Amino acid sequence: MRQGPLHFLTKPSPTLAVAALSLTAWSAWLGWDQHRDIHPDGTTTGPYEPWQVIGLVLTLLVPVYWAASRRHPRSAVLGTTTGMTLAAAYDWSDDASGLFILGATMVMLGTLATTTAASALIATCSTRRTPSAA
Repeated sequence: MRQGPLHFLTKPSPTLAVAALSLTAWSAWLGWDQHRDIHPDGTTTGPYEPWQVIGLVLTLLVPVYWAASRRHPRSAVLGTTTGMTLAAAYDWSDDASGLFILGATMVMLGTLATTTAASALIATCSTRRTPSAA
């Protein structure tokens, strides 16, 4: 049976699993922090601290590695990108200026680029060793 370029959509479970894990990771690391920090000089930062974003990225490596090492690199890329984009759009949707769309688009493009590179590297480096007949 010949498979087209979108054959991975016929079995979306790895993609959905990675997307769900990405949404959950966003909620755990970034979803609870919604206020900006005001410094004594009047400048504001936040709402996220660097350690939160680093924790999110390191956490996302687990489902990306899981999917890519099992020969599902497209699921790793699409699942992570979809989950992160949906989470960012929902989390930032209360922005009255409407710029949250721009931020969610930047999250989508950044996640797409980094997970593509990571998945390609993982899929290339991971070798499935089959037991040799002795």
